[in-house]
Amino acid sequence: MAKKLKALASSVTDNQLTSTIKESTQQIWLAGLGAYAKAQEEGGKIFEALVQEGEALQTRTRQSADEKIAAMTDKTTGTWGRLEQVFEDRVARAVASLGIPTRKDIDKLSKRMAELTEVVQQLIDAQDEEDAPAAEHKPAAAAATKKPVVKKAPVKKAAAPIAKVKEEVKALATEVESVVKEVKEKGETALS
Repeated sequence: MAKKLKALASSVTDNQLTSTIKESTQQIWLAGLGAYAKAQEEGGKIFEALVQEGEALQTRTRQSADEKIAAMTDKTTGTWGRLEQVFEDRVARAVASLGIPTRKDIDKLSKRMAELTEVVQQLIDAQDEEDAPAAEHKPAAAAATKKPVVKKAPVKKAAAPIAKVKEEVKALATEVESVVKEVKEKGETALS
């Protein structure tokens, strides 16, 4: 542009030169205003487009992060479950090797003890019923102070089952005592 102006300046007179410069300046000014208006008009659209692209990118990034977090959570949960199972298995083996009875064993013994206690009580009740007729031969004054005895059908041969149950109860009590003693000994050894 500078060369053009020099060429014009040499060929044109000062008046024409001034007029050409004014005209060029006016065109440059108008071109700048047009560029400014265009940039302002297009700038808002570009800004909005950039905001929309940013929101879309943020959404995709968040979804991807959530998927990866979910995958890692699944893996971690599975690993913890396996680790917990391995730990429980090892503890169970250690307890078994020490000979310590498990909760299942103790529950089984307790259930058996309850069953035998019930049987013993039934036999004792039956024995008391057999002994009741002998109490009826006491004097009338003594019978008046006692509660009336409800007679039931007599149980025949109750002595033999009572003796058998007593033996079972003694055997079970001995077994329970030995288990308790063993648990105490093993517990003291483990703590030492």
